[in-house]
Amino acid sequence: MALKEELGLKRGYVVPAHEALLNIYYTASMMKKRADDFFGRYGLTDVQFNLMELLRYESPVVPGKGLSQAQISDMMLVNRANITSLVDRMEKAGIVVRTAHSNDRRFNIIKLTTKGEKLFTKVEPHYIEQVRKVMSSLNAAEMKLLIGTLEKIRNKLRQ
Repeated sequence: MALKEELGLKRGYVVPAHEALLNIYYTASMMKKRADDFFGRYGLTDVQFNLMELLRYESPVVPGKGLSQAQISDMMLVNRANITSLVDRMEKAGIVVRTAHSNDRRFNIIKLTTKGEKLFTKVEPHYIEQVRKVMSSLNAAEMKLLIGTLEKIRNKLRQ
């Protein structure tokens, strides 16, 4: 269904670029609501799951190594200023633990706890299933095109 109909607009859009941009916003908003519902069932947010995923898959291969808050800031899809409070909340919930870096005590290393590992292992398969379901309306070529198109837009935004 076209965005004009979904929003119940009478006039529609005169500028196609504006319509395309609003389609991105509206779709992202719908995805965020879906993510809130999905992760809420597990007592998580999408941002918390993103951090857990980074700790699971982006930490050095040495077991239990973790990531520094600076590394997390570079990889997260949120404002850097929010990382400390995010880690605080997750540490309070027993999902992550914060330890001083062995070589430089000014840096904290964040690691998943056993509870965090178990929760991630429980949620991840259901998350992957939902991602596949949502994206199943696109074939491989369309998905590749979408990825490339969004990369072009982000590159333009960086200029």
